[in-house]
Amino acid sequence: MELTEILILVVTFSVLLALGVPISFSIGIASVATMLFSIKALPALTTVAQRIATGLDSFALLAIPFFILAGQLMNSGGIARRLIEFAKILVGKLPGGLAFVNIMAAMLFGAISGSAVAAASAIGGFMTPIMRKEGYDRSFSAAVNITSATTGLIIPPSNILIVYSLASGGVSIAALFLAGYIPGILLGLGLMVVALIYSKKHKYKINFTFTFNDAVKKFLDALPSLLLIIIVIGGIVAGYFTATEASAIAVLYAFILSVFIYKEIKYKDLPKILLESASTTAIVMLLVGTSMAMSWVMAYENIPQNVAQSLIALSDNPIVILVI
Repeated sequence: MELTEILILVVTFSVLLALGVPISFSIGIASVATMLFSIKALPALTTVAQRIATGLDSFALLAIPFFILAGQLMNSGGIARRLIEFAKILVGKLPGGLAFVNIMAAMLFGAISGSAVAAASAIGGFMTPIMRKEGYDRSFSAAVNITSATTGLIIPPSNILIVYSLASGGVSIAALFLAGYIPGILLGLGLMVVALIYSKKHKYKINFTFTFNDAVKKFLDALPSLLLIIIVIGGIVAGYFTATEASAIAVLYAFILSVFIYKEIKYKDLPKILLESASTTAIVMLLVGTSMAMSWVMAYENIPQNVAQSLIALSDNPIVILVI
């Protein structure tokens, strides 16, 4: 079996990551380096560039910038804060309540925005200072925020599931969204169990109380935000619109909610929000494009087939192959 292409790809990618090169550039450079082994420089560069452009030429990928923009609008429009207040009602009185609130709010925000980055920024920006003020360990606060934000990668709408649908050859996005709920919720519950054990061990206090009227008020305040989950996911599952159309509806809904109902975003704030959304979108889409290019390079060099043959040569036992 020819190992040269595999070694070039893996070693180049690993070395660049170790040197601190951004992952998108690491993937792109590793792809070009692998192609240079087979063809001349100019065709290698143009082929990888073409594959990046081709990988991004998809209507379904429009959902990603729209969901990112929706997340930025929610962050700036007070939606994240209202979700946090609602989460306090649900889990705030448990031991380590603020950690639970962080996790629950991240799950709710991820279920609306579809972005782990937006969830980490929005929820962490509010919760981290509060947790530190209440005596929570700095590293624990950061760990809770980072890990809970990953639930947004699984709980629909999820940008990652949209990318997977394209990479896998057109798996139904609606089916992926439905399949993401249980794993996402289980992940959140697992994080809560760890947070509970850690909080009891370090004896974090419970300083949150509320009345029934407070609970009703905060629920009603968060209800318009929570309705977005039903609108987006319900519309996709019912077949009223696609994931891309749902993302545009999410932007429109978040805009109306933030500007006209909550009135926390002014028109002068929109350029900054759009710029932040564009910056985040560029990072994500570059990663998607270079990943598509690497996928094509691996297929061109027969790397998946060579790896599969190598594994089968070692053992035909599926358990052994999984362990490897």
